[in-house]
Amino acid sequence: MTEIFNKINQEVIEEAIREAERATSGEIRLHVEDHCPKNVLDRAAEVFNALEMQRTKERNGVLFYLAIKDKQFAIIGDVGINRKMKDHYWGEIKEHLVSRFKNEEYILGLKEAILMTGIQMKDFFPALGHEENQLVDSISFGAP
Repeated sequence: MTEIFNKINQEVIEEAIREAERATSGEIRLHVEDHCPKNVLDRAAEVFNALEMQRTKERNGVLFYLAIKDKQFAIIGDVGINRKMKDHYWGEIKEHLVSRFKNEEYILGLKEAILMTGIQMKDFFPALGHEENQLVDSISFGAP
């Protein structure tokens, strides 16, 4: 995990999160583990709650969960996201990630997917010009 998510690559991802969030009031996080101990969606929901992502004002947080050695990932949104953005919005992003991950382009794939998410979110949760960063932009690793 450390070779993929070295300091430079972490900065690339964190900058992508900041850039994506400039256009939206939504919040984006990335959590990375080596292994997923259960169903990937169940684990992503567990991590989402542990990171307290439900604490955004508009309940518009999105978590990218990645179990790198198990080659599993999930993208989940809070209730505000799910009310406004239907599953088809995520299909293109998921397909893009699968394509990049197959080529082991993890950082490029995540960067692009995060930026795509920001573009999708701005239609439903536009930035009002005075947004405060409600969640940290740093990547979380291991058990939260």
